[in-house]
Amino acid sequence: MHRSTTAITVVLGLLLCSRTPLSWTQDSAAARPPAAQATPYRLDLSINELDDGKKINMRHYSMTLTDDSGTKELKIGTRVPVEPEQGKFQYIDLGTYISGKMYLNPSLTLDVRVEVSSLASADQVTRGQPLVRQMVLSGRTLVVPDRPIVIGSVDDPNSKREFQLDVTVTKIK
Repeated sequence: MHRSTTAITVVLGLLLCSRTPLSWTQDSAAARPPAAQATPYRLDLSINELDDGKKINMRHYSMTLTDDSGTKELKIGTRVPVEPEQGKFQYIDLGTYISGKMYLNPSLTLDVRVEVSSLASADQVTRGQPLVRQMVLSGRTLVVPDRPIVIGSVDDPNSKREFQLDVTVTKIK
């Protein structure tokens, strides 16, 4: 009986000594820095169509990004069947594709890519296959929240029209 009481006392003593006191746990938690919170931003994009310098059309898109997330994508469009060989179909994606990524290093930096594609008019079709028109604007730029910035502009080779990509980044509170 004496040996079992001694053994139980030793085991209980080891368990009590090995446990961290509650005050140490609280102090160590207070000493740890809080986990860094990702900052959310709203990305407002406008694709403006200008004819001879006058704005004739504008399309708006929005997405939410954080400064620690990966690339975010927005895709709107149609899958069009194309028959490269008799009886064999492939599909091409037409429409609008937008991707964006935010960095905070130490300034706020935005990577953005916009692709807009469509079918050419029926009179421009060659050999029965559709002719695809495509516009791509992409870039990396420093941004200042709440200030619009022009990422780029491209001329339409078939007209006097120009397409311009404007971006405004707003910090979400």
